[in-house]
Amino acid sequence: MTLDPRRDTWVTSNRFVPRAFVRPFLRFSQIEASSGIVLLAAAIVAVIWANSPWAETYFSLLETPFNLEFGPLHLEENLGLLINDGLMAIFFFVVGIEIKRELLLGDLSNRKAAALPVFGALGGMIVPALIYYGFNIGTDAAHGWGIPMATDIAFAVGVVALLGSRVPTPAKLFLLALAIADDIGAIAVIAIFYSSDISLAWLAVAAGGLLAVWLAQRVNIRPVPYYIALALIVWYATLESGVHATIAGVALGFLTPHRPLYNPKEFDSRSHRILDTFPVDGNQEHIDHEAMMLADTAYESVAPLNRLEHKLQPWSAFLVIPLFALANAGVSFEGINMGDALTHPVTLGVAVGLVVGKTIGVSVFAWIAVRLGLGNLPAGTTWRHIVGMGAMAGIGFTVAIFVAGLAFENPSYDELAKVGIFLASAVAGVLGTLILLRANGQRKQ
Repeated sequence: MTLDPRRDTWVTSNRFVPRAFVRPFLRFSQIEASSGIVLLAAAIVAVIWANSPWAETYFSLLETPFNLEFGPLHLEENLGLLINDGLMAIFFFVVGIEIKRELLLGDLSNRKAAALPVFGALGGMIVPALIYYGFNIGTDAAHGWGIPMATDIAFAVGVVALLGSRVPTPAKLFLLALAIADDIGAIAVIAIFYSSDISLAWLAVAAGGLLAVWLAQRVNIRPVPYYIALALIVWYATLESGVHATIAGVALGFLTPHRPLYNPKEFDSRSHRILDTFPVDGNQEHIDHEAMMLADTAYESVAPLNRLEHKLQPWSAFLVIPLFALANAGVSFEGINMGDALTHPVTLGVAVGLVVGKTIGVSVFAWIAVRLGLGNLPAGTTWRHIVGMGAMAGIGFTVAIFVAGLAFENPSYDELAKVGIFLASAVAGVLGTLILLRANGQRKQ
């Protein structure tokens, strides 16, 4: 998160609000693990609130109705669904942007470098799903097999970040690429297996909206409100189509241009031409006009992909995801026999799938990729690092909770899945940390 130059005077002033709140938050947001810390805090608040004397206010707040009518269009949701269907579309839009950047410009753009995390992610999805299905085969809970496939990027990367230099940078990049490849799989699973009652008419409207976005980009239509209006149309049509609305965010993220309007050479020549056009005469009107033209040129010389990721990532990490955790992590343990809950096939399937399945799946499939000559271990890493990162990938949390909400019609299964997710995420974090610390000690010997 960067400071707006127009606000630097207020932010850097000695006034109470910037001194006590704004600057400490900005410093905190620069910490690599900060988003994971905020997410954990929101989840803890949700669990405490849902089991406190004020639990009724928590659940009634999530049921608060939200109705919006615009001509023949009608949106009727409650606050909880609005967060899951609406705000999470922003999160998945950012995920879509991150995936596109990695595929075009990052670690996943190099086939050899991408093979290891992609194979690892594939194993980290297949093995947990099979483990869960094995625990629940033949029951109506078997549909939840997609839950332990997910990895929470913010949490997993945040825990690794807390280990600092004790984990080599290439190993951290492996986990990031693994989590992004994992997200691609999770998005596909949500779109294909957790969407129902598909309306082809509304799906055609959504596709038409996406086509309009693509065509507007081809003819260099630049105003942001135009794209916001199209994005809302695509989101609403996707919601009405039966495909989960967050897929609209992913699709729009994939369509975001990765090239700027002006390339570096054009930026340089255009900037010089603007500077040479206006004389240095102290005329404030000339200065303002020149500054605005330069600002527009600089703005359009940054790729929309980078610009939007830079602007939206802090909002996604520090507002959308914590609100999602607050709205979905509030499991009430009243009337739940923890002994029965911890031994239930749903809980065991999720927990064992995330902890054991992710660790084994990522490690074994990565080993297969190396043995087949499709990929190489990142520089400075050992197989113990890969196993440790596989364990870290078992921190499912956000996306796993999201999939659990889609997988079950029976709310008791949803609650049991969340218990499994909480348990597995904690165990996976501790297990991964111990393995990585051991790997670091081994590397120094």
